[in-house]
Amino acid sequence: MVKLRLKRCGRKQRAIYRIVAIDVRSRREGRDLQKVGFYDPIKNQTYSNVPAILYFLEKGAQPTETVYDILRKTEFFKEFRISFDKKRKEKQES
Repeated sequence: MVKLRLKRCGRKQRAIYRIVAIDVRSRREGRDLQKVGFYDPIKNQTYSNVPAILYFLEKGAQPTETVYDILRKTEFFKEFRISFDKKRKEKQES
């Protein structure tokens, strides 16, 4: 299974995260399938490669909660009418 998750880069105390498509069994710093964006929490900047993210989501990739929140803040899901709300609600009720 493929997930969209964060991969840590940068220096100590100056973390920058890449949003990558990666196999579930790989480590955080493991080999990714493709880089699909980045997130800088210090400057609060994000960049996302929209066609690549849509490709992986159509193929069944699941974003982690953090990546989901980052994409939601950039209104990615509203723009492309993709919904993961049912899965999130089920998790919260459990």
